[in-house]
Amino acid sequence: MKIHHLTPEDAIASLNSTPDGLSRDESVRRFMEFGQNRVERVKKESLALRFLKEFTHFFALILWLAAALAFVAEFSDPGKGMAMLGWAILGVILINGIFSFWQEYRAEKALEALESLLPHQVIALRNGVTEKIPAVELVPGDILVLQAGDDIPADCRLVEAYGVRVNNATVTGESLPKARNIEPCKEEDLLSARNVLLAGTSLASGEARAVVFATGMHTEFGKIAHLTQEAREVASPLQREIARLSRLVAGLASLLGIIFFLIGQAVGLPFWESLIFAIGIIVANVPEGLLPTVTLALAMATQRMARRNALVRHLPAVETLGSATVICTDKTGTLTQNRMAVKEVFLAGKFLAASALNSTPALSQHYRDFFDTALMCHNLQSTAQDGAAELLGDPMEIALVLMARQALPESQIYPKVDEISFDTDRKRLSTLHRTSAGLSLYTKGALETVLPLCTQATIDGKLLPLDAELRERYTAAQETLAGKGLRVLALACRTVAENESTEHLETGLTLLGLTGLEDPPRPEVPDAIRKCFEAGIRVIMVTGDHPHTALAIAQEIGLVRSESPTVISGEGMRRLSNIQLQLALDAPEIIFARVSADQKLRIVTALKRKGETVAVTGDGVNDAPALKKADIGIAMGISGTDVARESADIILLDDNFASIVAAIEEGRAVFENIRKFLAYILTSNIPEIVPYLAFVLLKIPLPLTIIQILAVDLGTDMLPALGLGMEKPHPDLMRQPPRARHDRLLNWPLVMRAYLFLGAMEAAAAMAAFFFVLNGAGWHYGETISPLDPLYLQATTATLTAIIVMQVMNVFLCRSSTESVLSQKPFGNRLILWGVAAEVALILAIDYTPWGNLIFGTAPIGLNVWLFVIPFAFAMLALEEVRKWVVRKTILEP
Repeated sequence: MKIHHLTPEDAIASLNSTPDGLSRDESVRRFMEFGQNRVERVKKESLALRFLKEFTHFFALILWLAAALAFVAEFSDPGKGMAMLGWAILGVILINGIFSFWQEYRAEKALEALESLLPHQVIALRNGVTEKIPAVELVPGDILVLQAGDDIPADCRLVEAYGVRVNNATVTGESLPKARNIEPCKEEDLLSARNVLLAGTSLASGEARAVVFATGMHTEFGKIAHLTQEAREVASPLQREIARLSRLVAGLASLLGIIFFLIGQAVGLPFWESLIFAIGIIVANVPEGLLPTVTLALAMATQRMARRNALVRHLPAVETLGSATVICTDKTGTLTQNRMAVKEVFLAGKFLAASALNSTPALSQHYRDFFDTALMCHNLQSTAQDGAAELLGDPMEIALVLMARQALPESQIYPKVDEISFDTDRKRLSTLHRTSAGLSLYTKGALETVLPLCTQATIDGKLLPLDAELRERYTAAQETLAGKGLRVLALACRTVAENESTEHLETGLTLLGLTGLEDPPRPEVPDAIRKCFEAGIRVIMVTGDHPHTALAIAQEIGLVRSESPTVISGEGMRRLSNIQLQLALDAPEIIFARVSADQKLRIVTALKRKGETVAVTGDGVNDAPALKKADIGIAMGISGTDVARESADIILLDDNFASIVAAIEEGRAVFENIRKFLAYILTSNIPEIVPYLAFVLLKIPLPLTIIQILAVDLGTDMLPALGLGMEKPHPDLMRQPPRARHDRLLNWPLVMRAYLFLGAMEAAAAMAAFFFVLNGAGWHYGETISPLDPLYLQATTATLTAIIVMQVMNVFLCRSSTESVLSQKPFGNRLILWGVAAEVALILAIDYTPWGNLIFGTAPIGLNVWLFVIPFAFAMLALEEVRKWVVRKTILEP
């Protein structure tokens, strides 16, 4: 018989297991036999194909065209050096492709390494002890312990089930969760069996125990080779901006090449000289290092964010988080420590400190039902850690159990026979237990959901009808506890008849009392909230807690500063239309309390309609839609469910709000660093283009060859540019407002600074160096000079050297567009220093070694040329300092 045809007991026996699970030795033996519980991943593009794609993007195609034109020119008019140029451009394409591929490969491996910080773990019974083990170590016969939000790691047969519903969409395509139970099935098809949980699905609600009968590639999931998540990449704002910039720059380079080719023809240049001119313009304008630098900047940011407890699952999410304008955050565990403790209770019509319960045994016995409910109404699991029992689960439930144990140390725990699961709509949990007196139902939850189910209350050991006055007393008590920032839960119970229908279990309850649980704010959160305010980021608390509790915590952490903030409850939100909700979000300080997961999704949707870039936190199964809808979904690494983590872009390893703020800072730095890099590489375009313009318009010898342009773009400039891409966040970065959606990576201030200011000075220095060498040797305007003449080689070498010297200075100028170089830490970025050292070493090799002279068409220059060029660099420094001072005085300062 198939396993789903068997009873739970027979199913366990058929796998040679026991209700207490496998022994350790047997689990090791089966692991050796069946191997890791791992499903093959969807095949990615092969490394070879991905490598080839690095040679077919838009920039590469432009360079391919330039190389082809060079070879055509050599074929048509041999002996002009065009073949060497063609091979040089092909070398550039190869180097750039290899470098880009290597950076992307490193970034991918870095993400995989970071994800290993959060290994997928499951709870299983081994030798009757509940243990946390890696999911890959599961073997057939293991007994799994599951609860809502867990991914199902292997095919398993239910042996205990309380309110279980499973989401089978990833395997069967069913859109709605399906109920599951332990009864034997008659269906032949395993996929439709009502007592089976399939690998790759997730538990939508309830709790269960199940015996594993298939792992890894033996599961139904493995057989169809389908991943839980399809590889779906959505372009981030940065990706779209880089694509736009790439098209713009490459298109501009091609257009300028064509225009100046036509100009060359119009002024009477020979065809092949005009072609050389056009190729030079194209090559000079293509920023070959842009794509690898962007990849490296993002990859380094992910590693810095991981050190600050934010794990990035999707690389482009780094920059998107940096542009966030609103953070919708949970309260419990994110703003608070998630270390619950019962601080105060409302019993016998009066408030009692939790510490008084331990010193009043008579009172504890008088309200035994109250403590029995706290002790048994939960979904906790007990596991052995270092020889001692430890409770795993919701810290709130742990706090209630500890309170009950301390008040009634001798209390007996009765077996659970059924459960009505908690969800964000019901806001309560009920468990049915077989006690010595028969069946008893224990219920806990929000007072507003428990109170309507109660008909009587226990006061001083007596059962009193729950009339309007008594209901008002409990409601007022809840307001008092919540006003102290405590999380309030109502406890209730009743006796259940043996044959009573399960549909009406939660009726006629007896209200036992209220508990007020303290969850203190994290000490670092107030400072993080202050940073958000300074950075122009709104923080909106979205919590399931009572409005008074939420408000008290918000005031304590500085989230609310005014006396009359807007507080909208879930009930009030139901009465708001989408337009009314959008308008309500205009309030300067707003808190959402007692909201459900679908209402969180409404809030995120409304904020996005207002044009906000939204980051939202979540930890539960029902948070997944909001996490996916937000621009950035942030899941909790400690308390978060598997479903929430898989729906998120970023996972907080410490569940701490302060880590979100740190991650935003890193995200902002990425965008700023790419701008610094752009300013640096675009500046050198002007001294590369101007020699060609002078060559055509002034009819002088060509001051800079195409191979020398390539020496700048992919040789000397590359490492300093990468250094700029790895700059640490500026201390004032979080005192600036978020970047506007329409703010372009390449904007007019950057273009004008790079092209018309810094670039113009570099071009002046380069041309001055060219003429300094020529005039020093007696050359006069109008004289022709052979490309192989040592004087010409020295003159072009002087031009190239001048550009490099100016770029050495420029890399320090580009570290900030407004701050003085003198105010920056000179050793704050060691990669820039190493880059400058490599840049200087490379130009010396190009100028003074035989192989450098041969490849790049250079010749050694004298010390007088260096002494002539270096003052230009300091002049650029002085003029840029003046410009920055003017900007600070007229624009930045009021």
